[in-house]
Amino acid sequence: MFDIASSELLLVVLVALLVIGPKDLPKALRVVGKWVGKARGVAAHFRSGFDEMVRQSEIEELEKKWKAENERIMREHPADPRADVLGDDAAAPADAPATVGHPELPMDTPPAEAAPKA
Repeated sequence: MFDIASSELLLVVLVALLVIGPKDLPKALRVVGKWVGKARGVAAHFRSGFDEMVRQSEIEELEKKWKAENERIMREHPADPRADVLGDDAAAPADAPATVGHPELPMDTPPAEAAPKA
């Protein structure tokens, strides 16, 4: 944004030395440094606020896309009316045996014999 060459900076320093004088130059540089620091702080605050607005906008856009995709999936694959809120077990027929991930082994077969060896 500001393209200041070293020769231009040297010229500004020489003019400041002549106008302000060597006695008051350090005080003037401190004041200028404080103002530059404040300007950087304001710019950083503005930039972070702008970044937050962009991030919120992107999140809202993604939420809209996810909602539209979810609605499309729900239209293509309607829920089973027998399915319960707790899971798919309620959709099973009433006479089906209840299992919890794997069937029970027969009681007369010991566990070592039940699993085939590879």
